[in-house]
Amino acid sequence: MSNTFESSGRREYLYNKKKNKIIVRVCQVAVLVLVIAIWEIGARLGFIDSFIMSQPTRVLRTISNFQNNNLLMHIGITFLETIIGFSLGAVMGIFIAMVLWWSDFLSKVADPYLVVLNALPKIALGPVIIIWVGAGMQAVIVMALAISLVVTIMEMLNGFKNTDTELIKMAKTFGAGKLQTFVKIVFPFNLATLFNCLKINIGLSLVGVIAGEFLVSRAGLGYLIVYGGQVFQMDLVMTSVIILAALAALLYRLIVLFEYVVMKAVSNK
Repeated sequence: MSNTFESSGRREYLYNKKKNKIIVRVCQVAVLVLVIAIWEIGARLGFIDSFIMSQPTRVLRTISNFQNNNLLMHIGITFLETIIGFSLGAVMGIFIAMVLWWSDFLSKVADPYLVVLNALPKIALGPVIIIWVGAGMQAVIVMALAISLVVTIMEMLNGFKNTDTELIKMAKTFGAGKLQTFVKIVFPFNLATLFNCLKINIGLSLVGVIAGEFLVSRAGLGYLIVYGGQVFQMDLVMTSVIILAALAALLYRLIVLFEYVVMKAVSNK
């Protein structure tokens, strides 16, 4: 009797959870449709200046003419630059955080510099980066790396330092060295921290790429936004901004999917 009650209660819980998820999705879609409808109707009635703000139908027309404006090429370049900058920032940030966790002395020395670098507007380094690595894709990637690297270091280092001390003591009791402790205890303990950091950094990397493209690039969505503004093709500007938002959402969902796969694999071990 109790098992039947528990089974029924669980089914009801799962049903309510699924129902709530569907309601949230429907509301999200409804908000998006409402915003697009207000934008389009407002532009047609003259409440919104379609020359400055464009309108959904004009954006769709611009997207449909992607072959004429090489839109796919520009999207691909921005995507590639973001992935490279994001990947380099994640790998280098985790490695540097591990080194600083390993050496408490280095961590104390680096702490004020990390705080200053994190607060420093990275766009100010743009001219220096251009002179250092040259104009082009490499400067854009370095800009994305500069924005995401320090955040990765600080987030992961904080996670490493706040690992459960009892687990570390237990590992040392069984004779584990520092490398074994890191690999078996510290890093796995901070997988959630890692993925939270990646979710933040994918957006920061995209910001860095767009900032870099504003300064030096002759291709990419950032370049299209600058070019469209210079020649007063606001349809192209708004189209690039909307595609940029969709690209950010796609990259975020890829990180979420990767997290799901990794966490499921870890839990099955």
